[in-house]
Order: sequence, then C-alpha cells, then structure tokens
Amino acid sequence: MAVAVRTISITDPVGIHARPASQLVQAVNASGCKVTISKEPGAAGVNAGSILSIMGLGIKQGDTTEITVDGDNAESVADQLVTALDQPGE
Repeated sequence: MAVAVRTISITDPVGIHARPASQLVQAVNASGCKVTISKEPGAAGVNAGSILSIMGLGIKQGDTTEITVDGDNAESVADQLVTALDQPGE
C-alpha cells in the first residue's frame, strides 16, 4: 500500500471547526484509507475518521497541519482531503 503525506496551512478564520471537520471525516470514511491528521508536521496524528479526535486538536487559522494517508490511491485521496480543507467558510 502507498503512503502520501501533505502539509497544509489552515486559512479558515475559525480553523477546523465542526463543518470542515465533518466534511473531512465523511471524505476519509468514503476513501477506505487510513488517514491521520496532526496539528503540526512531525507531531503524533489522530484518526481523521473521528470528528471528536479532529476537534480535540484545536486547529486554528495559521496552524500548519499534516495529513497522512495510507492505502490504495493514497496520493489522490491526500489531494482531495487538502482541497476539502483549503476552502474556508464553506
């Protein structure tokens, strides 16, 4: 299986709040991949398929997060997840 890692700076003024966290969880669960997200590159990640885990990170605007995708189509899934998080206010 392939592994893909992406780093993204959060631009949404309120960070990763309930709506983007929910959208991320839905995308992760639909992907069939194991996905973790960490508040900063190199830090321990949490299960990105759990809204409570994501919200528990307290990711705010300006934070640089890291997404790690493990599974089939990891590169494509990672790109889709970054796109989903890079849409502030939606």
